Amino acid sequence: MDLKLLFISTLFGIIVCSRAQQEGNECIKANALSCGECIQVGAKCGWCTDTEFLKQGEPTSARCDELESLKKRGCSETKMENPHGSQRILKNKNVTHRKKEKLRPEDITQIQPQKLSLKLRSGEPQNIKLKFKRAEDYPIDLYYLMDLSYSMKDDLENVKNLGTSLMKEMSKITSDFRIGFGSFVEKTVMPYISTTPAKLLNPCTGDQNCTSPFSYKNVLKLTSNGHQFNSLVGKQQISGNLDSPEGGFDAIMQVAVCGNHIGWRNVTRLLVFSTDAGFHFAGDGKLGGIVLPNDGKCHLKDGMYTMSHYYDYPSIAHLVQKLSENNIQTIFAVTEEFQPVYKELKNLIPKSAVGTLSANSSNVINLIIDAYNSLSSEVILENSKLPEGVTITYQSRCKNGLVNEGENGRKCSNISIGDEVSFNINITAQGCPKQGKPETIKIKPLGFTEEVEIELNFICECDCHKHGIKNSEMCHNGNGTFECGACRCNKGRVGRQCECRKDEVSTEDLDKNCRRDNGTDICSNNGECVCGTCECKKRENPEERYSGKFCECDNFNCDRSNNKLCGGHGHCECRVCICDANYTGSACDCSLDTFTCLASNKQICNGRGTCECGTCRCTDPKFQGPTCEICPTCPGVCTEHKECVQCRAFGTGEKKDTCERDCGGFNLNMVKDRDKLPQPVQAFPLMHCKERDANDCWFYYTYAVNNTEKEVHVVEVLECPAGPDIIPIVAGVVAGIVLIGLALLLIWKLLMIIHDRREFAKFEKEKMNAKWDTTENPIYKSPINKFRNPNYGRKAVAL
Repeated sequence: MDLKLLFISTLFGIIVCSRAQQEGNECIKANALSCGECIQVGAKCGWCTDTEFLKQGEPTSARCDELESLKKRGCSETKMENPHGSQRILKNKNVTHRKKEKLRPEDITQIQPQKLSLKLRSGEPQNIKLKFKRAEDYPIDLYYLMDLSYSMKDDLENVKNLGTSLMKEMSKITSDFRIGFGSFVEKTVMPYISTTPAKLLNPCTGDQNCTSPFSYKNVLKLTSNGHQFNSLVGKQQISGNLDSPEGGFDAIMQVAVCGNHIGWRNVTRLLVFSTDAGFHFAGDGKLGGIVLPNDGKCHLKDGMYTMSHYYDYPSIAHLVQKLSENNIQTIFAVTEEFQPVYKELKNLIPKSAVGTLSANSSNVINLIIDAYNSLSSEVILENSKLPEGVTITYQSRCKNGLVNEGENGRKCSNISIGDEVSFNINITAQGCPKQGKPETIKIKPLGFTEEVEIELNFICECDCHKHGIKNSEMCHNGNGTFECGACRCNKGRVGRQCECRKDEVSTEDLDKNCRRDNGTDICSNNGECVCGTCECKKRENPEERYSGKFCECDNFNCDRSNNKLCGGHGHCECRVCICDANYTGSACDCSLDTFTCLASNKQICNGRGTCECGTCRCTDPKFQGPTCEICPTCPGVCTEHKECVQCRAFGTGEKKDTCERDCGGFNLNMVKDRDKLPQPVQAFPLMHCKERDANDCWFYYTYAVNNTEKEVHVVEVLECPAGPDIIPIVAGVVAGIVLIGLALLLIWKLLMIIHDRREFAKFEKEKMNAKWDTTENPIYKSPINKFRNPNYGRKAVAL
């Protein structure tokens, strides 16, 4: 920092004026000592250049404030410095519309405008609008990078005719298409390949004829001759290696950075990476004793990568950087087995796609076409590194009125040829860069060579800075530069008008004489230290003022009572109330007069208390009120207030018609149940009441006097005697009749059983007593007749 500014900063310190403390805006809090510092705080801040603007004791930083606040303080708009940012379009070539004639790649424009210049004011965003239109018949360069390890033998046969077939298909998309070919295997060191002499000549086993292993080989530069592609690819031979992951990352890095060898143009660049295996990445080179990180530079000699044994594999982040820098879109054509791996890799590499390669690569043309359509239908904007303190936000307006913000605001999807989308971009600076020099950033769509160049210029000083008067008489006889209404002191001079020499004070600490009791606050934060002496600030209200050697006193920060300074019965001196006669206390709120304590019987506090500060303090806890005449717990209170409570709470009772007139002397509060009623406390005794209305319903309430206020709490639900319940009675009668009937039937049945048993017993007894002769019945005649056959042995025969 300039030495003069350092002196001023040391002199003034951090001072926040009283008005700023009330408003609390960022402009005042920044304590800006110059116009340049002020406008860097925020877009709302302005600087008043009026030489008469500051009041006595106000610091230079008080010139910096919000614009509306400066106006209220008396600064006219013509005296305000408030610069604004701006923008200028330097190159604005229209996007290319459909034309019949063929255009050169450099004549095709897909993004507009191409170059801008911005002036940035701190905190004030500058909005720029970009337009993107996908051009028709846009040229395409496609480089086919193939894994030539032994497992890709059958794939090579299908790729040999890829050139002419792909040319035919791509002609449906563009009339300007070029194709190239490269191959890779692995680093030529152990343990990736076998280094025995025989294996170096032919790494394959048996009678297979394979070429020597290599890391990467550029077989064919980009060309529009499909037959040449077929011819050169047809001469390629399979090679071999030992491990499953391949050295494809080495090959991708060389394809990306060796633009002259590959033949890339500033058109759509596609890299097709075809393999049936995984990949090595940074750190794997240590297995072969290779520890140097990949340098990301081109090392092709006669089409061969010559430093594979010297540099490690590149990292994924390194590849992403180089592919993005060179606007290369990658298509991973891999077998089904390795789809999950390369899909994860796709998520890390912007503008890349993954396709499933058949076992023999027979579907490679359809895979390339589908992947190209997917990649070209999405536009994603990216920006270069931003200067310190600069932020950028995006909003995209895509097809069908779709609006995206945040990270999604960078992109639009499903864009067809001829579709036009737009982007709103806000660029904001916070503060000013240390150098203050212009910076340049670039915004471009990923995978495209076109870009938008934006030059950033920062507003670090006000316009009035240019008109500063050196050695101005306004700065104490020419001891400083007068600029923007304030002095910037020359070396060795200090003070608001540079009126003091540094050696004029007895101590090196210029503020020491302005600190009370060696504290940290300068002039108690209520003034400005000018050459070792405090100059107190003035308030907006002329009746309010600071005073004292260190501005430690004021006449407006004393105690208040009833929102009045010193209760309206005194005046404030150095933050202490000086009370009028008959008043005392820190806020002069204690009256020594006893007139307000006289009760209706002319006794002080009704003889039941003492008068303190014009207010009765009741010594008998049963009595309350301003003169200790109210007794809320004395007998008769409940009966006295019954009618008023009844009419106000329930709208009933004898006073319901005159309730509003006769019963407004207390505050009514309704509660849900008796448990919610307040309980007696020593400070405010209360009476619990229970009264009955004309309907024999009970209601409960409490009566208390809180200071001068009468408080009544009433339970909102009446307790009324319940009437007879008819249903249970009828049910009981019916049930009783039924039960009695059943009981009578049971008794009758029981008696009948007893009677029957007695009769039966009597019968049995009489039966036992009867004397019957069972030998011969005089009236009995036998049914048997006996005859004697005279002819048969005089025997009798029974018939």
